[in-house]
Amino acid sequence: MYDTIIVGAGPAGGTAAYHLAKKGSSVLVLDKEILPRYKPCGGGVSPAISQWFDFDFSPAISLKADSFRFTWKLGDPVEAKIATKEPVWMVRRDVFDHFLVQQAQKQGAELQDNTEVTGIELKGDYWQVNTADGPVTGRYLIAADGAKGPMAKWLGFKERKRRLAGALEAEVPANVTDSTIHFEFGLVKNGYIWNFPKADGYSFGVGTFIGGQPQDFKKILDEYAKSFNVDIKTSKQYGHPLSLWDGNQKLHTQNAVLAGEAACVVDPMTAEGIRPSIFSGLMAAEFVSRAIAGEVNALEKYSEAMNEQWGSEMAWAQKLAGAFYRFPGVGYKMGIKRPSSTQVMGKVLCGELRYADVAGRALKRLIPGIGA
Repeated sequence: MYDTIIVGAGPAGGTAAYHLAKKGSSVLVLDKEILPRYKPCGGGVSPAISQWFDFDFSPAISLKADSFRFTWKLGDPVEAKIATKEPVWMVRRDVFDHFLVQQAQKQGAELQDNTEVTGIELKGDYWQVNTADGPVTGRYLIAADGAKGPMAKWLGFKERKRRLAGALEAEVPANVTDSTIHFEFGLVKNGYIWNFPKADGYSFGVGTFIGGQPQDFKKILDEYAKSFNVDIKTSKQYGHPLSLWDGNQKLHTQNAVLAGEAACVVDPMTAEGIRPSIFSGLMAAEFVSRAIAGEVNALEKYSEAMNEQWGSEMAWAQKLAGAFYRFPGVGYKMGIKRPSSTQVMGKVLCGELRYADVAGRALKRLIPGIGA
């Protein structure tokens, strides 16, 4: 009988495992894939996550990006240095996720990878987690199995506020000579295209974040990649959903909580998912630990903490996204073309500024431009 079973070895699961094991809890992490496993992802990580850990992430960082380049329909470029203490980290998810789980293992957490969960059963005051290799039991359960995982449904979370966005990504091997993050607006409706550098190649992606008509992502991404003299048709492309935060929600049930994309934590403005997933894993560990120690209603307080601390930030992100992506031409002109805006965006991405600090001013600029 484990204190906690965590389903999913991504950033949320790895973070929760690390912090629970560090506090002396017995932890089992289950993942259906063999680690390290490939995961399509732009791989931009805010260096602000380092404040939540007491180890050095350097071995898991592929490259540090210190510049932005924005374009509108491949033209009208805006370039800027990221004026923060630490540049944005670029990671490969197979390396980063496995590194995080390895730190948890050093603290005593156990990992069973290549182990698919086939069902769960509440047995009074503990959970039985059924796997292809037989059942395991734990007092508490953290569901961190991603946007497509079945755990949330199995736990009875049917009425969640869940807004799915779509993304298509491709990894292209290349001799990368600069450390610039590229964002393209205008070629895709209600979203943007990105090109994130890694030490040995590029991560191209396209995403749409507020719905609308279906678009030919493959054609759009191919056209964009050609502007870098890259043919993405030679690389495998991965389409996947993104679970955007869409308002306050209940994230706990009896002896169980949701974390990471299973909890729909993705930033609706930037589609950043790694930092919010790690934050939810940190919070899940904190409140599950309190529950293990006997605190009544600790898991309810997890939902409250996520809604107050992350949800309040995402409410501003949602307002900005609504204004920007519906009228991206105005957003580009009134927002990105202003020199101060790129510095502010860099600080938001690096965790040095909150949306709450800047969204009010940004919306005042955008809305007169829209004519509202």
